[in-house]
Amino acid sequence: MISLRCKLIVEEELKKLDVPYLTVELGKIEFSENISLQQRNQLEENLSKWGLELLDDKKNILIEKIKNVVIEIVHYSDELPKMNYSDYISEKLGYNYTYLSNLFSEVKGITLQQFIIIHKIERVKELLLYNELNLTEIAYKLHYSSVSHLSYQFKKVTGLSPSVYKELKENRKGNLENV
Repeated sequence: MISLRCKLIVEEELKKLDVPYLTVELGKIEFSENISLQQRNQLEENLSKWGLELLDDKKNILIEKIKNVVIEIVHYSDELPKMNYSDYISEKLGYNYTYLSNLFSEVKGITLQQFIIIHKIERVKELLLYNELNLTEIAYKLHYSSVSHLSYQFKKVTGLSPSVYKELKENRKGNLENV
């Protein structure tokens, strides 16, 4: 599960099926009692309609936890941790970062660092469109060492500089308003 919306969907599906549970957290359901194979299959089928899946494999569960931590700190935290991402993820999940990084690469086919960068760039896009922060403030907020480092990564991922991206989005928005 990735977001609060996903959590609410899971809770709703559990209620529809009258499956007793204690808690639903991002990436984890704690059942109050064992559920039948039929209930599990029905839950799995209902969740798949929403694009969600049940995970039993410990590796995949840990990967989901890693993804949730990255998404949480990049997209939903007003204050990013004062420590670097690798230390934060390691501390939050209670595993050595090298182990987490190797596992992530093995299962997802991209490095954990690439995953973090992709999400940071997505966050930069959002912040550019909100037009509340300038590039210097965005670089500081997302722990970039400089505006040029942010711009370099942005262009590497999107193919556009931040200013060109923002201009294109503003022109597109203006064109839609004139229709």
